[in-house]
Amino acid sequence: MSVNPAEQVARAMTGIRRSQRRRALLARNAPGDPAAAHFDVLDAIESAHEKGEHVGVREIALALDVDQPRASKLVSAAVEAGHVRREADQSDGRRTLLKHTETGREVIARATAAREAAMDRAMTGWSEAERAEFARLLTRFVAGFER
Repeated sequence: MSVNPAEQVARAMTGIRRSQRRRALLARNAPGDPAAAHFDVLDAIESAHEKGEHVGVREIALALDVDQPRASKLVSAAVEAGHVRREADQSDGRRTLLKHTETGREVIARATAAREAAMDRAMTGWSEAERAEFARLLTRFVAGFER
């Protein structure tokens, strides 16, 4: 009995999600890096900023699927570590926005480099044409999935 392509893709995507998170990648490529504990917060901030959105503790809680007190603790730890800074929202004085510090941006850059290295290793032995075709198809798949 053969497995249908949608099921194969779903299994593969689950495997990717589990093994290729930024935290997992940095832990594998830089064991003991204390910044790994802040990746979820940094990643949520990065994602919001890429979309041109502002982010506060409430948005972190939603992005990480945790309650607001837990998100607040995670953000406070990232601030204390020097990876994130709080800024007053100029349009709403009651709200505090979160931004990466230079150190936080360096952590994200290390994680991105680790992720790209992992992808490169996974495609060891592939021709340039195979790599290009996979990138094209995966990009197309993600665009369709997001619709």
